[in-house]
Amino acid sequence: MKSALKFVFGSVFATIFSFLTLGNSYADALLDKVQSGGAVRLGFANEIPWAYPGDNNEPLGFVHVAALGALKNMGIENIEPVVTDWGGLIPGLNANRYDIVTGGMYILGSRCENMNFSEPIGVFGDVFVVPAGNPKNLNNYEDIKNNPGTVMVTGVGYNIVEAAHDAGVPDSQIMQVPGPAEMLAALLAGRADAIGNNVMGGQHLVDQSGGKIELADPTAMPDKTKQGVGIGFRKSDTDFLAAFNTALAEFIGTEEHLTAAAEYNYGKHHLPDGTTTAHYCANR
Repeated sequence: MKSALKFVFGSVFATIFSFLTLGNSYADALLDKVQSGGAVRLGFANEIPWAYPGDNNEPLGFVHVAALGALKNMGIENIEPVVTDWGGLIPGLNANRYDIVTGGMYILGSRCENMNFSEPIGVFGDVFVVPAGNPKNLNNYEDIKNNPGTVMVTGVGYNIVEAAHDAGVPDSQIMQVPGPAEMLAALLAGRADAIGNNVMGGQHLVDQSGGKIELADPTAMPDKTKQGVGIGFRKSDTDFLAAFNTALAEFIGTEEHLTAAAEYNYGKHHLPDGTTTAHYCANR
């Protein structure tokens, strides 16, 4: 991947960088690193179509379309992808193994305690993936809770675990595995009755199954499972985050953004609805 670092002087982003670095001797470490020519390290897992590695770990997926578009608008193209397990994304960020979490995380209060989020890049909801025909009629967390013999499978660190607990589903009915491949294997082997996932990830599993599985009714999920998704930053990198949010606002929803994200089934109906990160942190 070509490494390049450029600053678009005369633009709003150059003005922001100049103000933060020349006028503020306490600029955060990530901003200092970028000004010194260092690469911005992107931390993500293998979550198609959100964020996943291509050849040579090339960062693919609609979350990376948004993140890389904002960084490019800031004049930053020197990046380094770091692929890890989903459950290790926030710990890895705070251990300085990468600089930004681009995995595509829902903005939840519990996560806001451990890292800062950009303003939302989109709004998405939860869904169950079930065997074709949905033989046990499982459409929401209440259906799992009210059927003690059923088991739902989801990923370690997924918001699904918290959402299921909030609905009263006990741990004995929640199987946690590393990621989508293991989730699908558990469902197809009959070790789980439903996969708890987001709509985008769930649809990808369905598309790959040859008709063996389907999406349950996503409208049966609680309204509070409609979530904003953001890019994650260390608590200390507030100056860089402020500049990133400005660049993100200039990119999200543009023709360039929507054209590039279309191959990942991201469309206008996924765009942010005006709900802020502060609201999600306080209410999710």
